[in-house]
Amino acid sequence: MKKISFLLFLALCQTGFSQGLMSDKGTQFTHQDTLRGSITPERAWWDLTYYHLELQVFPETKSIKGKNEVQYKVLEPQSVLQIDLQPPLKITKVIQNGKELQFKSDGNAHFITLKKPQATGSIQSLEVYYEGQPKEAVRAPWDGGFSWKKDENGKDFIATSCQGLGASVWWPNKDHMYDEVDSMLISVTNPKELSNISNGQLRSKKENKDGTVTSNWFVKNPINNYGVNVNIGDYVHFSEDYSGEKGKLKMDYYVLKDHLEQAKEQFKDAPRMMKAFEHWFGPYPFYEDGFKLVEVPYLGMEHQSSVTYGNKFKKGYLGMDLSGTGWGLKFDYIIIHEAGHEWFANNITYKDIADMWIHEGFTSYSENLFVEYYYGKEAGADYVIGLRKGIRNDKPIIGTYGVNQEGSGDMYPKGANMLHTLRQLIEDDEKWRQILRGLNATFYHQTVTTKQIEDYLSQQTGIDLTEFFNQYLRDTRIPTLEYEIKDSQLKYRWINIVDNFDMPIQVTIDGKEQWLFPKANWSAMPIKGNEIQVDADFYVNSKKL
Repeated sequence: MKKISFLLFLALCQTGFSQGLMSDKGTQFTHQDTLRGSITPERAWWDLTYYHLELQVFPETKSIKGKNEVQYKVLEPQSVLQIDLQPPLKITKVIQNGKELQFKSDGNAHFITLKKPQATGSIQSLEVYYEGQPKEAVRAPWDGGFSWKKDENGKDFIATSCQGLGASVWWPNKDHMYDEVDSMLISVTNPKELSNISNGQLRSKKENKDGTVTSNWFVKNPINNYGVNVNIGDYVHFSEDYSGEKGKLKMDYYVLKDHLEQAKEQFKDAPRMMKAFEHWFGPYPFYEDGFKLVEVPYLGMEHQSSVTYGNKFKKGYLGMDLSGTGWGLKFDYIIIHEAGHEWFANNITYKDIADMWIHEGFTSYSENLFVEYYYGKEAGADYVIGLRKGIRNDKPIIGTYGVNQEGSGDMYPKGANMLHTLRQLIEDDEKWRQILRGLNATFYHQTVTTKQIEDYLSQQTGIDLTEFFNQYLRDTRIPTLEYEIKDSQLKYRWINIVDNFDMPIQVTIDGKEQWLFPKANWSAMPIKGNEIQVDADFYVNSKKL
């Protein structure tokens, strides 16, 4: 797992509860929100080490049945352990050391009473048996659950997606992002005419006497709970070897058999993605588990080492350019964006979904870095600037902690433009690249907080970025350079800013580029012309008086 101390467990837990039950905008949070979103005492004392998830999928009844072996290390001797599973699924029994344990259910949280407290440092395990009809995703991947679809030939086409809502919508687990399991075996039984593709490497596959087949997929690296997936369909497979920074990486592709030729052409973006992102972010973080693109009956998702794809083999986002610049039609959005999450979401993972910008801001920013790698720096800048039309500034990017609440969807385009703006302050492209690579090395396979990312960027850039991040992550106003030119004098200042915001900005005055250092109070300087032009690479507004 991605380890933090027991004292930090408790501190984070207290933060979740002391946050209160109201958001800044007055949203009422529930007891269930707290049980889902905070590090409860019943979660804090044990550290995940291993899962073995076994389930059988019954397409005809849209139901599942199985068990999850939960292995853990005892950090503090306690007697009650929280496992999460969402109705209508039901836990049927819990077994430890051959004996059935009692449990009490409180909505989605289930509190298991152990026979006795266990020794600190010991490795223990229990098995949670469950069954039922899981929530059906109405509009995957955003609402979460099982997608029970049919392919063009009338065969079952099934997939899971569960970010936000939580992996407990389809399997019992410790459903909080702070604690990632070290490794995992996923065993799925389904009708034998279909194949299941899950995370990691295929260990074995066995045909059963009852007309089913069981596939066993092993994940060697730590994995977050929503990154685990099941994909069942009439798949065909092709692959290629990629020569990457850590050696040979097998890249596997699974698509419906009727889409094979389309996929062979469209998936050429996958090795292009790998080359660009290893350049910018460092080695692909999961060489041991391989890389897969798997076709699914919804748009796509960043499942670790098993990235799902449903972009209909079109360039852009379902054939659209989100930037409006033309550059967005040079690549398949789902391949580039969802695979970019292997570095930001799966390698570096938020502890609390309130910090989801760490996933989506950096990964949206990766799109223009992909464009830059293949089409030049100006093209990359045009792309990310074009995304600004999607920024609403409706609420802060950071959500409310401890209650499983994400912030504004602006975390995508505004998060990308915040990072693009930060790059301008550094003025050294190679230094910026090394900072991005350093992030993935420093926080390799870790769960993190916004503060850790902010502190790292401040340290590596040599700039105190406290107010910079307060402005763009915690405030909805766009910094505005207000200025006046009168009697050959330029007066200027920042407005619409948080306290102490003093970001320098590059402008063109009289045909010459130069830096201004505005603050909340007026500054002045002599000027010959009647106009200044703010560098478009900065996400700011300007206002002439």
